[in-house]
Amino acid sequence: MPRPIFTPDPEYSDKARKKKIHGTVILECVVGIDGHTQDIHVSQPLGYGLDEQATKALLNWTFEAGTKDKQPVPVTIKVEMDFRLY
Repeated sequence: MPRPIFTPDPEYSDKARKKKIHGTVILECVVGIDGHTQDIHVSQPLGYGLDEQATKALLNWTFEAGTKDKQPVPVTIKVEMDFRLY
């Protein structure tokens, strides 16, 4: 399995902040052999612009690539992004 190295948090959308929306967006993506995410899609949306913010954040994540027989391989993973107002 790929191991996350750099995981910047997503920004809260203004629309969600005004409506005090919180919850979790679940995304699926492929972590390529270079450790970057690709083919991102939302499998559990939250709406209010938070899905887009989660996708934007995941594009900036980097991973140590998954391996098979000690060779890097692309791996499909699920990522949960939590949005909480404090």
